[in-house]
Amino acid sequence: MDFNKNYFEIFDLPVDYAVDMKLLDDRFLDLQKQVHPDRFAAGTDHEKRLAMQWATLVNTANETLRASLPRAIYLLGLRGVELETNPTLSPAFLMDQIDLREQLESIEEGEGNFEELDSFRRKMQQGINEVQAEFKEALDEDTDKAERLVYQLQFLSKLMIAANRLEEKLLDY
Repeated sequence: MDFNKNYFEIFDLPVDYAVDMKLLDDRFLDLQKQVHPDRFAAGTDHEKRLAMQWATLVNTANETLRASLPRAIYLLGLRGVELETNPTLSPAFLMDQIDLREQLESIEEGEGNFEELDSFRRKMQQGINEVQAEFKEALDEDTDKAERLVYQLQFLSKLMIAANRLEEKLLDY
């Protein structure tokens, strides 16, 4: 196996934001069988170490390609784009994020209305879907725009995670 392959090459998939998850699952299982450290338990220390490194790489590649945000960040990385820790974002976008955060806090501080929370989560998912579609289009045409969209996706994803945690809290999980 070649450690110089990118995550898409490891699974013999096209380098694209849209990933065939069934194909990824099948190839992941096949690779796991090939490189699982238990297969090399009787091998040399070098073989055991390589098997562990490959298994780790295959697992990391799978986790990255399976989730839309890490996949988007990885694709930008393949194009030489390093995301900033504190990016400069438009004031309008930041104001929208503050408003959304306040909406979520209002739901939490209120009666814990599940209908409001469900509505909020649908709104977040719709926003995520729209940004993902824009990202897919921008990726090959406008890397700067694709980068800005990833920052937006990060914000929306964090809000969705917070909404999911609020649901768990309201349900006493």
